Amino acid sequence: MGSIKLDGNTLSSTEINLVSMGHKVEVATDAWIKVEAARGVVNRILESGETVYGINTGFGALVSESISADDLGELQVNLIRSHACGIGDKMSIPDTRAMMCVRVNSLVKGHSGIKREVIEQIITYLNEDIIPVVPRIGSLGASGDLAPLSHMALSLIGEGEVWGENGPEDTSIVLKRKGLIGVELSAKDGLSLINGTSQMCSFLSNADNVLADLLPMVDLIACASLEARECSIKPMDPRVHNARPHEGQTLVAERITSIMKNSKILESHANCSRVQDAYSFRCIPQVHGAVLESYNKLSKTLSIEINSATDNPLIFPNLSNPGPDEVVSQGNFHGEVLALCADNMSHALFELASISERRIDQIVDPSRSDLPPFLAKNSGLESGMMIVHYVAAASLAEMHARASPRSAFSTPTSGGQEDHVSMGATACWNLVESCTHLSQVLACELLIACEALEYRVAEPANHVKGLYDLVRKISKPLAKDRSTSNEIEEIARQLMKGGWLARLEAEHGRLPR
Repeated sequence: MGSIKLDGNTLSSTEINLVSMGHKVEVATDAWIKVEAARGVVNRILESGETVYGINTGFGALVSESISADDLGELQVNLIRSHACGIGDKMSIPDTRAMMCVRVNSLVKGHSGIKREVIEQIITYLNEDIIPVVPRIGSLGASGDLAPLSHMALSLIGEGEVWGENGPEDTSIVLKRKGLIGVELSAKDGLSLINGTSQMCSFLSNADNVLADLLPMVDLIACASLEARECSIKPMDPRVHNARPHEGQTLVAERITSIMKNSKILESHANCSRVQDAYSFRCIPQVHGAVLESYNKLSKTLSIEINSATDNPLIFPNLSNPGPDEVVSQGNFHGEVLALCADNMSHALFELASISERRIDQIVDPSRSDLPPFLAKNSGLESGMMIVHYVAAASLAEMHARASPRSAFSTPTSGGQEDHVSMGATACWNLVESCTHLSQVLACELLIACEALEYRVAEPANHVKGLYDLVRKISKPLAKDRSTSNEIEEIARQLMKGGWLARLEAEHGRLPR
């Protein structure tokens, strides 16, 4: 696999995803110059005896405590050990790799003052696949992701645990096996490692990469339901959307029109007597489009954040005028912008799942469709897809709880010094979970739409037919009642993985973006 070059300015969410899956990394040559310049400021402060927060003071509420030069290394190690107190399920290896990648990219911007050797240790760990064991819970989203990043930092100094072939292993044992040693920390190093938004960015990048492919698939799945229910696409008329030119709405209407252009089913009922379809079909552009705009905002925010300096204090080397103004205590570690984006996106995904569940109801309800009740072959004796609808509704209920904003809660900590926090890590993880539940609801809609297509004589649009064929490799048409649990979960997994979209576009044409 190729190597991702980190320079602090150009990292993309796609590249983070590649690193999470095992790609190697390196630091751009010119980035090291900035790292060394910032470290030079730290060294000058130490030589001058000036007191500066984060370099030779205590942390948080202990900011007024000065630390002697002889104790600065111990100060940094104690910081890591005391802050490595996370709990709960462990972060996945891909999410942890992503977190490490984001942390390095932030550090090489040259505003942290960290030693080059410490950054090189993270690079070595990523390239040698030495991945820390990191409990997920512990970050308040300001002062950055302290507890999770402390577990990462603990492994860098040779302590804590890393992932082995059979689960967690002592870091010291793994390093000895690989002929490596823990890095030695000195002034500012520990604080630079743990004071940033890297866990938040890791989770947000995870969601971003899933949604990049899942959102176009939502439109395609909706088209399968349009075909199954024999709905009109007149509401996609460009004149309609030019009259209300929201970008997302316009794009979704264009996408659906493109997908449906060669549908024989659509042609077969072009002159039917139905005047209007239910909102869940007629208003797809207005709902899906609004969600798409939320996603675009998330992607833009993430792109800025992963190429930002997010620790404290920050260092701005000024060789022509060295002095106190080179170090600024500030709040770039605060994850509010990420928390609000994640919360908004979780709410948006709930709306997307909600309209999906409504389309399911329109298809399986015999009072509103011309299809057999619940698509059963022998209604009454058999239940068909009745409970698949229930499963979608149950997943939707899970999402309803997750639609509540995590950032609407803040608890003061550190003796009142850190008196407003973002809960960004919780919000970003909540979004990752919402993506999973959305895929489950969509899997239910897709399974039901494909079953309904069995009752249509004409052929659906090419993209829809291609999607139908992919589903049928997992789930055969109903001949009689059977458990579809594994089939729903496998369809959901495929939707999350994103490979189906690439295949359908390769075979039937790229969808409008």
